[in-house]
Amino acid sequence: MTLYQNIYVRQENGSQLLAILIDPEKFEMEHAFAKAYLEKIPPQTTHLLVGGSTDCQNRTHDVVLLLKKHTTLPILLFPGNHHQISSAADGILFLSLLSGRNAEYLIGQQIKAAPVLAQTSLEVIPTGYILIDGESHTAVARVSNTLPMSQKNIPEIVHTALAGQFLGKQCIYLEAGSGARTPVSSAIVNAVRQAIDIPVIVGGGIRSRLQMEAAFEAGATMVVIGTAFEEDCWNALS
Repeated sequence: MTLYQNIYVRQENGSQLLAILIDPEKFEMEHAFAKAYLEKIPPQTTHLLVGGSTDCQNRTHDVVLLLKKHTTLPILLFPGNHHQISSAADGILFLSLLSGRNAEYLIGQQIKAAPVLAQTSLEVIPTGYILIDGESHTAVARVSNTLPMSQKNIPEIVHTALAGQFLGKQCIYLEAGSGARTPVSSAIVNAVRQAIDIPVIVGGGIRSRLQMEAAFEAGATMVVIGTAFEEDCWNALS
């Protein structure tokens, strides 16, 4: 079974998927740190995501290699640009920024990544990426030079997600942004879940177990925890 098939099947049977997002720029490149870090992740964690809006030191590949020495969890790349590709990962969320109108992040970066991906055995999972206003200025908005979608405009968010499905995306990622003060609302998650058939991934601003459970109850297939886990490994989901 492929990574995507596993995600889709888990969605169909109502299982909850939890991913920890690791930013290569913030991860310490030491075996002891990596081992201790992974020992602290919640036992229900099903995936690791590696990536960020930037990776100025080109550490993505080295971080993936280090993680592979200490975990059997599947590692999915979550790239901010075409340089953040590692053949050592298991797969890649091949992101297309559907919420913005910057062609570079809608298709430009994907064209640059295509010949690199063709030389790897990575499983490519086409993913529609929708940036939603989390009441903070995010690195995604800054780097992509796009604006997030208002949480009040649920119909437009739903139509964007539906367009992504019609374009052939295999997942829709609803993102409030790293360090968001407000996560994607349950109303948005539920409305998107009702409108599309493909898995819904939700991330950004989720800092408690209650927020995580609210996202699952609203219909999220996978919830992604990033900043909260970085700041407090022991209590991120308490």
